[in-house]
Amino acid sequence: MPKSDPNPLSEFDLIARFFSPPAAQGFVGVGDDCGIMPVRPGFQLAVSTDTLIEGRHFFSDADPADIGHKALAVNLSDLAAAGAQLRACLLSLSLPHADESWLQAFSQGFLSLANESGCQLIGGDTTRSHDKIILGVTVLGEVPVSQALLRGRAQPDDDIWVTGQLGAPHTALQLRQGVWAADEALLAQTLPRLLRPQPPVHWAPELLGHAHAAIDISDGLIQDLQHILHDSQFGARVEAAAIPQHPALTHLSAEQQLEAVLSGGDEFELCFTAPVAQRAHILDSAAKAGVAVQRIGTITLEPTLQILDFEGKALNAEPTGFDHFNRS
Repeated sequence: MPKSDPNPLSEFDLIARFFSPPAAQGFVGVGDDCGIMPVRPGFQLAVSTDTLIEGRHFFSDADPADIGHKALAVNLSDLAAAGAQLRACLLSLSLPHADESWLQAFSQGFLSLANESGCQLIGGDTTRSHDKIILGVTVLGEVPVSQALLRGRAQPDDDIWVTGQLGAPHTALQLRQGVWAADEALLAQTLPRLLRPQPPVHWAPELLGHAHAAIDISDGLIQDLQHILHDSQFGARVEAAAIPQHPALTHLSAEQQLEAVLSGGDEFELCFTAPVAQRAHILDSAAKAGVAVQRIGTITLEPTLQILDFEGKALNAEPTGFDHFNRS
């Protein structure tokens, strides 16, 4: 939490000092009554927003640069799931105190990812909160008309794919919260994936015209895949042995590995479906972009979810996941 400053910054000083990057051509940026951005002919605006609260979405003692990075990354992940090209973002920042050193690090983490991803900060709001840091981020992107990847467009016999390597964020969270036995080496290996997610935002638009449906993995692979199945009104067969795991998970029991890759959240990778005929394009374009992708299952006409464990044995699935890993 930022410390109290005996000479606090004004709201306008705070914005000018930490959150006023130069506006890109065609944009009206921070400092006016509203941000303005162009939308190209033939494109639709894609918009998403998230709120992060201290103690619930990030640790109070976290590096503020990591907080800034994650606050934007979790929102960019939503645009990636639609296949959108990133354009701009807005930041609402509520702080109990205006700590200059905290703000310097936070803004560096936030703006570094904004610059790297090509997502221009064009406005937002600052205010004082009672005792917690509250972050609100809205992201805007463009997607060609009627081409967005939506949850309800999966088709029978589609391959189910995931990006990245799963399980590290959940492992780090279980270790940090003391749910699993302390293991400092394992925590050091997995914590960076919890603190600084790297959604495949630059590659995601390559899926347009090749994939059918997509979602970002924020609440756990199975729970998020269930949204695709519900909206598309189909089922799926998923093989746990095919799910790419973070290398650090080899230190865990098989039960912990299943929990981490199937129900662990905070991944901000993509789960998407695509026709078998698109395998070559997906693998080739992902390799060129340096993105890891892996097929983990198939969309089925029968509207049930079948999950096979590492030995190919069926697990009992429930509408919101499955009993053993259900999180209340």
